[in-house]
Amino acid sequence: MNQPVTQVARTANHVPLAQRLRPKTLGDVIGQDHLLGEGLPLRLAFESGQPHSCILWGPPGVGKTTLASLMAQAFDAQFIAISAVLGGVKDIRDAVEKAQLAQEGLDPRATIVFVDEVHRFNKSQQDAFLPHVESGLFTFIGATTENPSFEVNSALLSRSAVYVLQALSTEALTVLLSRACQEPDMPQLDEAAAARLVRYADGDARRLLNTLEIIAVSAAQQQLSEVTDPWLLKSLGETLRRSDKGGDVFYDTISALHKSVRGSDPDAALYWLVRLLDGGADPRYVARRLIRMANEDIGLADPRALRMALDASEVYERLGSPEGELALAQSAVYLAMAPKSNAAYLAYKSAAALVKRDGSRPVPKHLRNAPTALMKQMDHGAGYRYAHDEPDAFAAGETYLPEGLTHQRFYEPVERGLEIKIRARLLHLRALNEQAAQASKKGT
Repeated sequence: MNQPVTQVARTANHVPLAQRLRPKTLGDVIGQDHLLGEGLPLRLAFESGQPHSCILWGPPGVGKTTLASLMAQAFDAQFIAISAVLGGVKDIRDAVEKAQLAQEGLDPRATIVFVDEVHRFNKSQQDAFLPHVESGLFTFIGATTENPSFEVNSALLSRSAVYVLQALSTEALTVLLSRACQEPDMPQLDEAAAARLVRYADGDARRLLNTLEIIAVSAAQQQLSEVTDPWLLKSLGETLRRSDKGGDVFYDTISALHKSVRGSDPDAALYWLVRLLDGGADPRYVARRLIRMANEDIGLADPRALRMALDASEVYERLGSPEGELALAQSAVYLAMAPKSNAAYLAYKSAAALVKRDGSRPVPKHLRNAPTALMKQMDHGAGYRYAHDEPDAFAAGETYLPEGLTHQRFYEPVERGLEIKIRARLLHLRALNEQAAQASKKGT
């Protein structure tokens, strides 16, 4: 057992624990075995002897900056780091000048320019790297927590390999925590406390180490020789979960909610709804997604589902949190249990695709508006049959689509919910149209 911790040095020269434990060699890296194992992509890139531009995509605290730095070290290259959050065009110009000096010096060196949070740079800023990447002046490495397919310019993306880093596993974080606790002034943790801290880190090494430093200060103040789980729970308060609002974890969770509703699983729908709200998602955004689900996956099988989703949104606006969140939960359960139909959604997509490829056919004359005498003389509206004057308010045999599209079918109701009745009605009307068409043929 360690001796009681009496103090933790905090001076101007203090080096954060995360920096002290930053890997010095590729062998020191914890996690990312799917990229760094023998014969795997990133390991081969290190062993090739030839640096190449790449994008490191993954959640916070998984080693993106570390890998970029190690790559520069492996290739004996000048390493220039730019933060896209704080930097701008001036930083890019400075990097270009430094790369040129390194290339033209007495002892020429390659340069790696590392851009952290590259998705924060706008298109013109990202474009500024292109000519220098193409000329070979420097190797570009971008780090991002966002999907590069959406956030990195296609031109820059096409010139870069994309490596997907994963959140660190429980096992990897446990190894890292064990290393960290061997550092000076770090406390000893009992097994339960260590497990809780690893869960709290939620795959983020930086969060694990920063939290451990905070705990070390508190433990030193109270002269604790060992941090126990009850003390840790009291010190941390309610365990907060990492909120990835706007990032891939966030959208993956939204996707899980949508698929659970579509799959008619109310328990899973509630779980993912609570995960979103607990992670800090805006309940108004969640309400909008529930409205979309009602339209896309339930539709006319149960039109009340849309009203339920709209009502939940309105209730949240009136009551706020936490009362309004119950309305969202109720809506999610109702949507999950409602009969499902995407017939209207598919019909809309099919109609949109047809219009896009088919162009603008003229409106049939009998359907045109005729507010003036001239338009009537041009036969606008001529021959139009007013449905309310027909039996059952249906003009059997009348056509409402442009010429050449009169037999087009978009909407095909399913045999579920209200659409059972809608389907029966639609088939009946189509039969009447067919009878009228046959009668017309016999008449001619």
